[in-house]
Amino acid sequence: MKDNKAITINMDTLNRFLFDNHPIRGEITRLEKTYQAILDNHTYPLAVQNLLGELLVATSLLTATLKFEGDIAVQLQGDGALSLAVVNGNNEQQLRGVARVNGEIADSATLKEMVGNGYIVITITPKNGERYQGIVGLEKETLIECIENYFMQSEQLPTRLFVKTGMYNNHPIAAGILLQVLPATENTSESFNHLIALTETITGDELFQLSIDEILYRLYNQEEVRLFETNHITFKCGCSRQRCEDSLMTLPANEVDQILNEDGGKIDIHCDYCGKHYLFDAIDIAELRNKPTTYYH
Repeated sequence: MKDNKAITINMDTLNRFLFDNHPIRGEITRLEKTYQAILDNHTYPLAVQNLLGELLVATSLLTATLKFEGDIAVQLQGDGALSLAVVNGNNEQQLRGVARVNGEIADSATLKEMVGNGYIVITITPKNGERYQGIVGLEKETLIECIENYFMQSEQLPTRLFVKTGMYNNHPIAAGILLQVLPATENTSESFNHLIALTETITGDELFQLSIDEILYRLYNQEEVRLFETNHITFKCGCSRQRCEDSLMTLPANEVDQILNEDGGKIDIHCDYCGKHYLFDAIDIAELRNKPTTYYH
């Protein structure tokens, strides 16, 4: 008798895997609640929603390839109607993202049609060590191809990304697979091309609806694959009233007073990432100014 019980598919997860017979590593990630949190409080055009999903998946996969503790920002900038799209993440797979749209964007718009002349900036800020920034022009047709180009230029590691966005159980979802040649290995092109050909057969429905084990078996059932433990992904904004207070206190007093006068006696600081509003009136500002300054030695 067929079991009609629904299979629970774990979302907002990242799994690493390794091929025993090839010098290739892999990752697979699926984002639902994290993706939805980024889309909430915004009315992005469909093409921008899909691009943010791709950027979110790419950032998650990119973060997992870096062996460091710290933060990463993957940012698109251009002179088109989509002037900015950015996803911030860290080694704990805490992500947030936002886009700025300054014009009409068709649902079928391409990367070039949205961003115009632009580039990708990838900024890595480890807790210990020097900050690194890589810049890649938008020379390819898609965001994913541009990020693969970054890997070749900056990391010099052959890397392929397979990313899908769509709907699953009436919720937006973004998912992807990364394949990457291990460092300090040679004569890998045959193995890499073989695994690329297998991975290219993945469909959006398979990525969205199958378990990780089923996906890996369907793609690589003739290979020896080791699957590692699951990492969970969450949306985390990081904004707070304290940060807003600190920002206000860096402004000249007369500028803060002018904003109060022009905005009806209140300063409304809005977080683009999560949609929260932090309100400050004249009494709040006076209390901030009367707080004792703490000096650190």
